[in-house]
Amino acid sequence: QVQLVESGGGLVQPGESLRLSCAVSGVNLDSVDIGWFRQAPGAEREGVSCIASLDGSTYYSDSVRGRFTISRDNAKNTVSLQMDNLKPEEQAVYYCAAGRRVFGLDPRLYDDWGQGTQVTVSL
Repeated sequence: QVQLVESGGGLVQPGESLRLSCAVSGVNLDSVDIGWFRQAPGAEREGVSCIASLDGSTYYSDSVRGRFTISRDNAKNTVSLQMDNLKPEEQAVYYCAAGRRVFGLDPRLYDDWGQGTQVTVSL
């Protein structure tokens, strides 16, 4: 059974940084692609970034490219999302998800989800 647990959310001011972690159990990271998604109240779940199982290739949405960095630690079976220069409109619950051979930002492609971690960006 694949389980994902996010951590690292919190309250930051605009322009500040935050690092989210996704601890994965039940499967090795070289077997699943991992995506990060976010969902604000009343909005659809939005893909932010993903990292491929095969070679660690990464992909970002246009809105975060250049400010967010996804990485993985195979030894710890964790995936991190470094978020720099956060904006108020990026306040949301952030989720990580696992899928096999998906490598994309469509949430429908992913099978297993964490419970989410709240990111609040406010003065």
